[in-house]
Amino acid sequence: MAAGLPDPKEIEELLLGGELRYTRVDAVRLSGVTREFSGRLWRAFGYPSMPDDAIAYTEGDISALCRIRELMEEGVLDEDGVIRLVRAFGQTMTRLAEWQVNLLRGMLAPEPGEQASESALNTIVDIAERHIGEFEPLVVHAWRRQLAAAGTRAMAAAATRAGGDPSGRPMTTVGFADMVSFTQVSRELEEIELARVVEWFEETAADIIATCGGRLVKTLGDEVLFSAETPRVGAEIALTVAAAIQDETEVPDVRVGVAYGPVLPLMGDVFGTTVNLAARLTSLARPGSVMIDSELAARLEEDPAYEVTRIVRRPVRGLGIIQPYVLRRNPKPPDGA
Repeated sequence: MAAGLPDPKEIEELLLGGELRYTRVDAVRLSGVTREFSGRLWRAFGYPSMPDDAIAYTEGDISALCRIRELMEEGVLDEDGVIRLVRAFGQTMTRLAEWQVNLLRGMLAPEPGEQASESALNTIVDIAERHIGEFEPLVVHAWRRQLAAAGTRAMAAAATRAGGDPSGRPMTTVGFADMVSFTQVSRELEEIELARVVEWFEETAADIIATCGGRLVKTLGDEVLFSAETPRVGAEIALTVAAAIQDETEVPDVRVGVAYGPVLPLMGDVFGTTVNLAARLTSLARPGSVMIDSELAARLEEDPAYEVTRIVRRPVRGLGIIQPYVLRRNPKPPDGA
């Protein structure tokens, strides 16, 4: 690459994997989809709206439109189903792309607020040019792994649904882990230090959730939402996260609230009264502790690995009076444990 700053168009074509050579009119004509549908599709992907005469599309864009049209013609998905699927891909990949670029930028300009130098920018482009072909299969591999895990969970839920919630919603353990006094901490720390605290918290929680066999539903800065297929897995995640954060002196404690019951899975998230109850329990928990609902307590109180302690009933917003329990590990595990 020539000396000087990288050419933005060259970078775009490098990352897109092809030359920008088509307008929107060309894309519609070559792919066989309607102009209106192409607009819906690009918006769902999260792409900016382009004028009809702007040369902004590659062979890859045309190929993607053709594949989508074929899926609809074969009856695999209808138009609304395609839009929902594409929106899921677009939102996920937007965050992934920003994360990757920030990671590279941080490696080459590590000081906060420091602008990447000309040589650093050229290094980033060089890395992309040499290794993007190696990164792409990793994305597909991770997607297949997560798809297999999600499919297995769905099949397990379907197999046990007859004895679960009458509406057919899967019975799930749902929990929130929330950093205590985060607002105060955010005032005391510099922005870069606060970002590192949040990153460490999210990474630690995500690793524990994965190791225990749960699912990280989403992160909300100072809070993570997780789910688990069984009460025991949910309990292990909650107790392990609380203990791990408590052991780190430079990070605020967390409080964890967990509930068991029917949930509505939608677009990778979970909704319903069980989720709301877990959130309310989190607000009741003391720093470093785990608070659970009566349904989860009933499924764990006979498990010798845990101690379940009933506390005073509490009124909570939107749910009335609830009966909370404190969950701890049994200090005297059974023989042979």
